[in-house]
Amino acid sequence: MTHQINIEGIKLYAYHGCLEEEARIGANYIVDVYMTTDFTEAALTDDLTKTLDYCTVYDISKAEMAIRSKLIEQVCDRIYKRIRSEFKTLKTLEVKVTKLLPPMNGDVASTSVVIKD
Repeated sequence: MTHQINIEGIKLYAYHGCLEEEARIGANYIVDVYMTTDFTEAALTDDLTKTLDYCTVYDISKAEMAIRSKLIEQVCDRIYKRIRSEFKTLKTLEVKVTKLLPPMNGDVASTSVVIKD
């Protein structure tokens, strides 16, 4: 059996981007994580150690977002690899990093990257 756990809308402020201003001023980001696993035992026993801990996913996302990168592609890859490494029972993983109001020559609400298997 497969179950899905979603952690959506992790709101973080970070300093990613190729422009010097982005390194100084920063921007708002959203991280979404979608995971499939089998949490049958956790559902039966009410035991956190038998499922994927949401707080760990949040802590990983926050820690990796705090490391400056020029590209959100790199940030997303780091988050993906750390979550994949932390939870051996993952069947599938999808990580999305969205940058709100990116500095572009136009009115753009957001840009995002996704890594999934």
